Amino acid sequence: MKSLELVSQVGSDGMLALSLAEVDVKSPGPDEIVVKVQAAPINPSDLGLLLGPVDPATVRVEGDRTLFTVPEKRLAGLKARLDQPMRVGNEGAGVVVEAGANAQHMVGKTVAIFGGTFAQYKLFDHRHVIALPAGATAEQGAAIFVNPLTALAMTEVMKREGHHAIVHTAAASNLGQMLVKICLKDGIPLVNIVRKPEQAALLKELGATHIIDSTSPQFTAELAAAVEATNATLAFDAIGGGPLVNQILHAMEAAQLKKLTAYNRYGSPVHKQVYIYGMLDPGPTQLDRNYGFAWGVASFLITPYMAKLGADGQKLRARILAELTTTFASTYTATISLREAIRPDMIARYAKRATGEKYLIDPSK
Repeated sequence: MKSLELVSQVGSDGMLALSLAEVDVKSPGPDEIVVKVQAAPINPSDLGLLLGPVDPATVRVEGDRTLFTVPEKRLAGLKARLDQPMRVGNEGAGVVVEAGANAQHMVGKTVAIFGGTFAQYKLFDHRHVIALPAGATAEQGAAIFVNPLTALAMTEVMKREGHHAIVHTAAASNLGQMLVKICLKDGIPLVNIVRKPEQAALLKELGATHIIDSTSPQFTAELAAAVEATNATLAFDAIGGGPLVNQILHAMEAAQLKKLTAYNRYGSPVHKQVYIYGMLDPGPTQLDRNYGFAWGVASFLITPYMAKLGADGQKLRARILAELTTTFASTYTATISLREAIRPDMIARYAKRATGEKYLIDPSK
């Protein structure tokens, strides 16, 4: 069996090339299955491997390859992947078309898969895929790992670290919409920060109550009021760069200072925590540190966090399957083929990382 796979390769010449490679798919071993991939979302986490630190303005097409120039100062950080073809795609779903002796019961089932999913066919150990509920489509099950698990993990972090409410930025994303539904269902106060009025309207339709537009002239005051009303001391930030993390910490500290009955030169003793889990703004995170001494800023990535959860992570996965078409439903801006995915005009669209816009690859197209 042959399969086309989307490959990203950074060369020693400083060029990043996107291409489609034809590869042989091995016959499955006793515990293995061959999945015909039918749906794979393009997540922000995929773009780091797909495009790396390229300069989008340098794009050109040579034959069947789309090329970009990698800034010279960034090449040193990519030394470990130079001249290696990297298979892209964190997650997806498809139908099992072949199986080994111990996995015959999987033939014909639609399964969710993880790793190298921007491909027509992939070989997996059947114990490392998730069978979707009867009647669920590949499109419905394509994005059950990254966004749903991250959204659920946010509430898990809140409980384990002793917080009582969450602030979330870029809140109109697919992940943000899931988090709104989870928090409404679980009774968790949530402050949603968006960047456009239409995004605020979308979340309001979902039932969100605290929605703040960061472009509003009253943003600082509105954020402070929402943080005080919810007693939020935990935030998850998808932006990364700029002043927003700083503004959130200021709002949290101001709310906690109002509760003090006596002056404390070290500020509020209540810990305030921001986790940065995205890079919509790749610039520096601006912190002035004028919010006492009980605060922290750290990165957050779902894969190592799930490893820490161990067996408890199975409960999160079970909930995702049970609420696949409700709480954890994803919407897509467009469905494209593998060949379309390496076209410069299409790359320009999905590489914008626009909040609320998500593209799906159907390798069978």
